[in-house]
Amino acid sequence: MVKEFLYRGIPKEELDSLSLEKLFLLFNSRQRRSLTRGITDGKRKLIEEIKSAKAGKLKNPIKTHLRDLIILPYMVGVTVNTFSGKEFRPVVITTEMVGHYLGEYVITNKKVSHGAPGVGASRSSLYVPLK
Repeated sequence: MVKEFLYRGIPKEELDSLSLEKLFLLFNSRQRRSLTRGITDGKRKLIEEIKSAKAGKLKNPIKTHLRDLIILPYMVGVTVNTFSGKEFRPVVITTEMVGHYLGEYVITNKKVSHGAPGVGASRSSLYVPLK
């Protein structure tokens, strides 16, 4: 049996039908403050692209640099390519992501793998043969 997703005790179907004002009351204070201060033009454009992609009108993938967009219930099911600082990484929005920021799901740094020291890295490396 599949566990049903509940956001603060409310199923996804009810979340979709809630008005934005009632939805804001369910979010944490940081998300409430961000949403009540207003949505910028860039975020508004991205939200419109997500709505059109959900309706099936958009063919190209959605690419964005906006990592501070809060995921709302009507965005579920859409894939958004988010910029990680070097490349665009696909993020498939699921119900568990509601209320979080889009940038939380794209890591901006990678594991550092150190190689051998180069010539001149230390005094002793001057005497190490190159081959």
